[in-house]
Amino acid sequence: MSETKKSGPAIFMYCVIGITLIISTICFYLYYGNLKKTEIILWIGIIAFTIMYHFWVRIIMGNVSKLIKKYINYKQWWFKEKSFEKDLYKLLRVKEWKGKALTYNPETFSLKKHSLEEIANTMVKSEIDHWINEVISLSTLLFIIPWGRMWAFIISAIFAMIFDSQFIIIQRYNRPRIVKIIKKESLIQQKKGIATENSINVM
Repeated sequence: MSETKKSGPAIFMYCVIGITLIISTICFYLYYGNLKKTEIILWIGIIAFTIMYHFWVRIIMGNVSKLIKKYINYKQWWFKEKSFEKDLYKLLRVKEWKGKALTYNPETFSLKKHSLEEIANTMVKSEIDHWINEVISLSTLLFIIPWGRMWAFIISAIFAMIFDSQFIIIQRYNRPRIVKIIKKESLIQQKKGIATENSINVM
């Protein structure tokens, strides 16, 4: 089986990880090796390292969470639409901007390659990933211990959490529409089955 082609956003993430890893390594070597111990060098190193951490750990956890995929599905209570959500998404104007968000692996949402139920469950997996990412964003506050600069890391964590929130919202906005189609198709199939059974009984 051929390997799945990396999407543009996936390639971008790997490039950012590589570039920020190089930058942070050089800066920390200069600063902690006393070759150029200036505040600006340390700041550049910290910023590059933090960006690398956000991207790298997200990719790792996205792969780790595949282990729980078989235990979760769109029919579970947490993933069902809640009463307040429609009004909230209308207030946030989700319909207007949701199509502009980047997708790490668009093929997993392709109707040509997957059934509606598979896509609904992929949406669940994606939502779980971004909830995990919210925790990952908070974990950067641990960097305050070696480097201080509390407000810089708090702001970084907040922006990262806001970034991931958009993807949680998109999955929760789109999934009920997919589920509605699944139920409609299931009902049609049931009616066809009943009609076929009745025609057989009449014969």
